[in-house]
Amino acid sequence: MSEPGPSADALAARVAELLASASIEVAPSEHADLRAVAEALPADSCVYVASPGHRPLAETLDTVAAVRRAGLDPVPHVVARRFASRTELRDFLAAAVGEHGAHRVMLIGGDATQPAGPYADAVQLLEDGALARCGLREVGLAGYPEGHPSIPADALAAALARKLALAREQSLGAYVVTQFSFSPLRVTAYCAERARQAPSTPLYVGMAGPTDPLALMRYAQRCGVSASLRAMRTLGSGMVGLATHTDPQEQLMALAHHCEIAGGGNVTGIHLYGFGGALRTARWLRDRLHRAG
Repeated sequence: MSEPGPSADALAARVAELLASASIEVAPSEHADLRAVAEALPADSCVYVASPGHRPLAETLDTVAAVRRAGLDPVPHVVARRFASRTELRDFLAAAVGEHGAHRVMLIGGDATQPAGPYADAVQLLEDGALARCGLREVGLAGYPEGHPSIPADALAAALARKLALAREQSLGAYVVTQFSFSPLRVTAYCAERARQAPSTPLYVGMAGPTDPLALMRYAQRCGVSASLRAMRTLGSGMVGLATHTDPQEQLMALAHHCEIAGGGNVTGIHLYGFGGALRTARWLRDRLHRAG
């Protein structure tokens, strides 16, 4: 006879806990929506600021400033391959931390084939020590439940271990934010793996927010989310089914179930990717927080 699953009350409590630590993401192009985004979220909610390669770094900083003015907690993306020089990185961090009150960043390598300057990847930038010197307290690191489209699994694992070690050496608090996925088995397996390998490192599980299906397909292809693409192609109900599938509720419940079975592990919360729909994502989160409360 199989063991009974978590009770409805236990799952509801776990969902509320995950939502309470949720974060969302905005792009510089959504600058005008930030006041409405702030109205939909609790004060000081964590908002990540993307740094797309086709837009200048100054726009990222302008958005970081706007997030702070809106009463939210900005977390700028630091994209290693974007920086043309160590001076450019230093100036970016000085503005983000010193002028706009950022106390953590999300460190990623970036999609550019060739680096613009001295940093070929996130490891090299972290080795530079600039993040610790500028006064940051925490650094977010990327996790990939479905692997990376251009990095072998063993190299990916070694790089994450190296980044966690560097963060410890530099007295930076480190945590992991995963890429989005529509494969619950991949996500829960990754959560279990991180709990075994780095049980003290907080883990935030990335989920696609309520997203336009065509936009979601484009982002999934760009990010190399192969299992998610296969799942979307076999839904069998066309774009209407895909639009329904993009609602994070199903993924949230699957994660809550895993956390209850696994005793929580090191899963701390969720991170919602808006793909240009930050306001829609913020309102979805507001509604779920209201229901959970």
